[in-house]
Amino acid sequence: MHGSRSRSAPWAACPGDEELPERLNGVLSVIYLIFNEGYGASSGESLVRRELSAEAIRLGRVLLALMPDEPEVLGLLALMLLHDARAAARVGDEGELVLLDDQDRNRWDAAAIQEGAALVERALRMRAPGPYQLQAAIAALHDQASSPRATDWHQISGLYEELARRAPSPVVALNHAVAVAMDEGLEVGLARIDEIVTTGVLDAYPYLYAARADLLRRLGRYDDARSAYERALGLTVNAAERRFLRRRLIEVEAAT
Repeated sequence: MHGSRSRSAPWAACPGDEELPERLNGVLSVIYLIFNEGYGASSGESLVRRELSAEAIRLGRVLLALMPDEPEVLGLLALMLLHDARAAARVGDEGELVLLDDQDRNRWDAAAIQEGAALVERALRMRAPGPYQLQAAIAALHDQASSPRATDWHQISGLYEELARRAPSPVVALNHAVAVAMDEGLEVGLARIDEIVTTGVLDAYPYLYAARADLLRRLGRYDDARSAYERALGLTVNAAERRFLRRRLIEVEAAT
């Protein structure tokens, strides 16, 4: 078999044009998985593993050099840069998670934000929007807002709606529900989250219960918030996220 393989035409193992999009999607997915593990470690003491996110961004740049006119490659690199720009502000002095609204925006990497925003604008001008481009556009709106209050939640909600149409998933539905809560009202968003809870599809996903707890806390429903925080804490492995959830749990317990 080795001999017959060595005599094959050199192009025989190359994927055909019709296979390239599927192959590309797999490569993009792997790079993004590496980035996500660096941006928010699934376990361990540290929230952020910068060496992994840096390697993912490097791979994204290599891929873009090979495929400079592929909009989803542009979108993925933009998405990673726009998220990574906030990495230094995501961790507090004691290693705890700092939510987006509470972050010191002066610590965000302005150059990375500028590059990421330019990349996503370039991608969207190609008029072939895909999931990575839409997520990058959402990240750009967060990064370019001067304050939490200035965030364009209406546009973010619309982008999540389009993302849900093109790449539906329970996690996208959850993120859309949070955006709706910020845009249309906490009760409206909470009702959407409760619908997701009833399906059971994200029963093991701690961010579902953390998001629900946050809306309940904002609404002053502290007993319900406490239960949701306890559920999120029971599902969370990362030590930095657990410290954050414990602190929130103490806050709502004190308020009851």
